[in-house]
Amino acid sequence: MAHLSMNSPLGFLTVFEERGALVAVEWGRAPDPVPSPLLAEARDQLDAFFGGRLRAFDLPLRPAGTVFQRTVWALMGDIPYGATRTYGGFARTLGTAPRPVGGACGRNPIPIVIPCHRVVGAGGAMTGYSGGQGVTTKRALLRLEAA
Repeated sequence: MAHLSMNSPLGFLTVFEERGALVAVEWGRAPDPVPSPLLAEARDQLDAFFGGRLRAFDLPLRPAGTVFQRTVWALMGDIPYGATRTYGGFARTLGTAPRPVGGACGRNPIPIVIPCHRVVGAGGAMTGYSGGQGVTTKRALLRLEAA
């Protein structure tokens, strides 16, 4: 699978491409890069995001997940830069409980680009984050966006 690692303010990230779409962003550095024009564009957009010059990503995405997970991820993609939504709010929209929404957030294979960091607990509680250093990383992303 094509992949490219990059340094970011949150540490190394590796972006993965499959069949012309971004399929994953993972924390850490992967050996033996297999670059592509799409991965170079993803790196450039991530650099612009971290530099405060990009508020919305424009990349083809193909996250693998259940229908429910993909529905939650699509809703996350609609959260504006600098804003947050709650697990409970998503649950009400979807007619479910907050826990499955949290589970879908935790399984988001394309964090940052699909902004799961913008989903918080009731009253703005930082209840978890699956990437980087967990809640510390989530807070850093929200501070970057001044959310």
